[in-house]
Amino acid sequence: MRHVAILLLLLMTPLASQSQEFSTFTATWWNVENLFDLRDDPETNDDEFTPQGDLHWTRRKLNAKIEGIYKTLTMMDLPDVVGLAEVENNYVLRELCQNTPLAQVPYRYVHYDSPDRRGIDVALIYRTDRFRVTASRAVNVSDSAADFFTRDILLVEGITAAGDSVVLLLNHWPSKRGGDEAEMHRIEVARTLRSLMNEQRALHPQAAIIAMGDMNSTISEAPLTEGMGFGADSVNPDGIRNLTHRLPKDWGSHKYQGLWDYIDQVFLLADGSWLVADLKLKRFDHLLAEEKNRPGMRPRRTYVGPKYEGGLSDHLPLLLRLKRQKN
Repeated sequence: MRHVAILLLLLMTPLASQSQEFSTFTATWWNVENLFDLRDDPETNDDEFTPQGDLHWTRRKLNAKIEGIYKTLTMMDLPDVVGLAEVENNYVLRELCQNTPLAQVPYRYVHYDSPDRRGIDVALIYRTDRFRVTASRAVNVSDSAADFFTRDILLVEGITAAGDSVVLLLNHWPSKRGGDEAEMHRIEVARTLRSLMNEQRALHPQAAIIAMGDMNSTISEAPLTEGMGFGADSVNPDGIRNLTHRLPKDWGSHKYQGLWDYIDQVFLLADGSWLVADLKLKRFDHLLAEEKNRPGMRPRRTYVGPKYEGGLSDHLPLLLRLKRQKN
């Protein structure tokens, strides 16, 4: 029996040595809809979001919105990084990161002013105890020759607390206003993003390349099929995965004319050591309101037309959790 026990021990030892450990990384994407400061910027079309403007945007309303964003991030267990759309400037990011309890986490931010005529940009806030930014830049996707100006793609490189390399590409593609011309611009931005993801994969072969954003396009529309190269499958020829396919089909991140759909999406390009633990649509009660003229729920907005509703956004946030195998 003693020899049998020794044999069993020897057989079990290789299994123990091959057991896997995992590091985790969490990332949120959220279009927070019109997070403006109170000041009139003469260089942008932000007049209505001032105390004297048509929407009577006041300190009380701004504070309520920032507090609501902070509380929502807390309910998501304070993700490692948070990509945001429709942020006006550093001031509102500073208010969020330093003048709320998020300052104790702590969060810092990356932001560049873009050529968008309303002055809204994409930005990243990140936990300095879980993610170290090593490089960042704004990638211009506007076309001044065509008098077309939109939000830049924000590229941020960093290292997680576990020593894993992550590259983030944050997007807010052009809206559908403008019909065919606007769609052409979205297709071109999609092609730029696809090239950037492949370029970053070549530079950082072991990194997770994560693109998140408000693409203003559903998974079946031309910017995704032609621009990003996605067919019926959720993986394009470059190996980029559209993780949005994992989300519940009867919901969406945005609702238009009574129909939910996913115009906010998450793409991933990474080797097999990176595993998708989950991607969730966060449907907290305070983010939703009853439809008035249709059955069901809708996002609870800050304004519905000129009327102040006191909500946070017309979009719902997405929360991604990745795991990486450690030998």
